[in-house]
Amino acid sequence: MNARGRASAAILISGGGSNLQAVIDANVCGDSAMDIALVVSNRPNAGGLKRASDANITNICIDHTQYPNRRAFEIALKEVIDSHEVDFLLLAGFMRILTAQFVANYSGKIVNIHPSLLPAYTGLHTHQRALDANDAWHGCSVHFVNAELDGGPIIAQGRVPVQDDDSAESLAARVLVVEHKILPCIANLLAQRSIEYVDGQVHFEQRALHMPLIFDVDSGQIAKPCV
Repeated sequence: MNARGRASAAILISGGGSNLQAVIDANVCGDSAMDIALVVSNRPNAGGLKRASDANITNICIDHTQYPNRRAFEIALKEVIDSHEVDFLLLAGFMRILTAQFVANYSGKIVNIHPSLLPAYTGLHTHQRALDANDAWHGCSVHFVNAELDGGPIIAQGRVPVQDDDSAESLAARVLVVEHKILPCIANLLAQRSIEYVDGQVHFEQRALHMPLIFDVDSGQIAKPCV
């Protein structure tokens, strides 16, 4: 908790930061109990750094290419994060795989948004892979991070129908709209402690989830807690 008694987060990015902007906008509108204490990019040209500056949020680039190995990069990253004493880490388009050693430092406190309905399509090119598989539905997932790539308990998912004329680009654009709604919602629930990580499971309102929460895209709210 920060000086105002609110939960705070460091948001890690690598690119344009549109999901970061969605969380910023939720804070400006008073729709989030999660303050953004820090934005970190591993790429100096990431557009999200300007978004953070425009919102008067402390931001820094820790350029992974300037470190001899992943371990050295993560030591520098941890030092910056720890100096801000945040409650959570939100990975919002952060395109670096974090080691098990790093993740262990923040067990149950790191959350990632991934553009697929996990466990399907971990890694890259998720939209094209959904099209290639002739999936009827696609979407995004918010999950706690563990040592496995795009692994960890899934908190919530938002879905979009795959259309007959979809390209990877058009499908990605529709999924991104959902990402911009679901991430601020889950950040708010984390800050309120409505969502918690307990013994390797997601708990919603103090009950263990056996399936991910369903995010209603139209209302922008959790529609059905599957406990």
